[in-house]
Amino acid sequence: MKPKFSHIEKGKAKMVDISAKKNVKRRAVASGKIYLKPSTVKAIREGKVEKGNVLAVARVAAVMAVKRTSEVIPMCHPLHITSVDVDFELSNRSIEARVEVKSVGKTGVEMEALTGASIALLAIWDMAKSAEKDETGNYPITRISEIRVIEKVKGE
Repeated sequence: MKPKFSHIEKGKAKMVDISAKKNVKRRAVASGKIYLKPSTVKAIREGKVEKGNVLAVARVAAVMAVKRTSEVIPMCHPLHITSVDVDFELSNRSIEARVEVKSVGKTGVEMEALTGASIALLAIWDMAKSAEKDETGNYPITRISEIRVIEKVKGE
């Protein structure tokens, strides 16, 4: 027996109808990591990256991405976001971005949290890419991974 998907009707993708759902508090937390050269992480920590404050730019990028998720993920509903919190944890070789999103609405905010975390990491890459390139212009160490939903809560 094939599973039934709420976003596919007669073979066509569609946005799920959430009209009858009640508004409730929603919260989701997502995270991911970018792996960098130790010297790049040190430069970020010390505020010595040529383009400027890497984490400040990544934080703003994450907030902007959360608010625009429905514009880039086709079947996501536009949501009224009530809160976005972005934190970073630096180790010697990586930076973890953690994004918490809150809303009061009819559908969850995990896609918004995932989008925020992903874009924060991409913004870090963009801000630090000149320090990450090797002599051929490639990025042998730099990678983004471990993007995941840590927590999703409904009715908190």
